[in-house]
Amino acid sequence: MATHRVPLVLLACGSFNPITNQHMRLFELARDHMHSTGKYQVVGGIVSPVSDGYGKQGLVLARHRIAMAKLALQSSNWVTVDEWESQQPDWTATAVTMRCTTSELLIMAILYSQNKSLTLRLSRRLPHCLTPPPPSGPCPQVKLLCGADFLETFRIPGLWQDDHVEEVVGRFGLVCVSRGGLEPERAVHVSDTLSRHRQNIFLVREWVRNETSATEVRRALRRDLSVKYLIPDSVIEYIHQHKLYTQDSERINKGTVLRPLAKHAVESLDD
Repeated sequence: MATHRVPLVLLACGSFNPITNQHMRLFELARDHMHSTGKYQVVGGIVSPVSDGYGKQGLVLARHRIAMAKLALQSSNWVTVDEWESQQPDWTATAVTMRCTTSELLIMAILYSQNKSLTLRLSRRLPHCLTPPPPSGPCPQVKLLCGADFLETFRIPGLWQDDHVEEVVGRFGLVCVSRGGLEPERAVHVSDTLSRHRQNIFLVREWVRNETSATEVRRALRRDLSVKYLIPDSVIEYIHQHKLYTQDSERINKGTVLRPLAKHAVESLDD
C-alpha cells in the first residue's frame, strides 16, 4: 500500500433480500473509483444486513439473508459479511453501525500495532479478510457504500434523524454508485446537508448498466421464473432448498410500519 494513501473500508448496509450480483458489483466499482482518486487504498468491504426488526414487507429471516450473502461472497477475497447488525433484536440506525465498525477497526489497528495477531482472529466482529494497516499507519476510515437511490431516502420524512444524516455524510462520507435513470448529483444539489458535505460524497458512474434489483428478483421467484445470472447459483440453490420468496413470504410484515419510521414518530411525540 502506498504510504500516502488513506486506508478505507467500504460498508454497505441494507436488507440484502436477497443479495444480488449488482450488490457485489457496487463494491468493485467503488473500489476502482476510490483508488483512482489517488488518495485512498481500499483495504476491505463489509456487507451488513439489517435485523429482522426492520419490519420491511417480504423481509425473510436474517439467518437466511446472512447465509445467502456468505455464499455469494465466497468468490471475493476482500468483501465479507458482518453479522452483528442482523443479530440485534431491534433495528440499528446506519450511523450506529458505522460507529461500531469504526471502533472495531480502531481496536484492530491497536492490536496489530502490538503484534497481537491471535487476538485479532478472536475479535467478535472483525471481518477476517480485511487487510491490517501498517503498524505505524492510520486506522482505516469507513465510508458508506450505496446506490444512487439511497440518497433519496434522506428526503423521506421521519426515516432519518437530522443528526444521523449529518454524521453519516459529514463524519464518515458516502461512496454512491449511479443506477438507472437516477441523478445523484441532483439529490446532492437539492439537499442543504448533502451539498454542505459534497466533498465527502464520492459519486461513481456505472457505465455498464445493470438494473438488477432484489425486488425484481423476489418477484421473479414468486412467479417461478428464472433468476439465473441475476444472483449467484449458490444463492439460487439455497433459496430453493429453503423455499424462500414465495407468495407467503411476501406477506411477512405486511401492514407493518418500518421500524425507523415508528421509532422516530414515538421520539417526536416524546419531545
